[in-house]
Amino acid sequence: MRSTGGTPVTGDGDWLEDTRTSYDTVAADYADQLRGALGERPYLRAALALFAELVRAGGGGPVADVGCGPGHVTAHLRDLGIDAFGIDLSPAMVEVARRDHPGIRFEVGSMTALDLPDASLAGLLAFWSLIHVPDDAVPGVFGQFRRVLRPGGTLLAGFHVGDESPLKTQGYGGHPMRVHVHRRPPERVAAWLREAGFTVEAELLLDPGERVPQAVLFARNP
Repeated sequence: MRSTGGTPVTGDGDWLEDTRTSYDTVAADYADQLRGALGERPYLRAALALFAELVRAGGGGPVADVGCGPGHVTAHLRDLGIDAFGIDLSPAMVEVARRDHPGIRFEVGSMTALDLPDASLAGLLAFWSLIHVPDDAVPGVFGQFRRVLRPGGTLLAGFHVGDESPLKTQGYGGHPMRVHVHRRPPERVAAWLREAGFTVEAELLLDPGERVPQAVLFARNP
């Protein structure tokens, strides 16, 4: 039975429009900058390979890359044998993804109200796509993620580590942007996941000596 997206996440507001407009503005330059970036990140590739293995071990099925941007990670998952498709808030990003990765499904949508059937996904990827979502909206987003994941489905989330939310006013190619970049301790993100009903299974901290470390969390819909 298809859901109409469930209850929209509270906290919808200017941040969604700011995020959409900002990434529409920088889409082409953002895609150019990230093209080939995974080739320089062996630990991220390893995390994606493990994610793909877990999806296959669970019986396989469709996987949503939510906040897919220009689609390079979606395409990487396809290369790993996963039935991945991309969703992004920015129509310009989706246009770039379709141009660069023809034959892969990409669609415009918001993680605050996913237009996907309940329990329809074998896996869901949120790779640095939560960083502009304000704290009060994250629990609802995780509720959307759990709604669309089938029992046993795997979630992989990547994010910036820290405890501040600087405002980004200029981005890729020097274009204007207006988005807060939320950096969060892994234990806070893990707590939100557990409150949404997920089981957190693994955590990987990347670049721990850098000014802004990164983290990935693996979680499962019980």
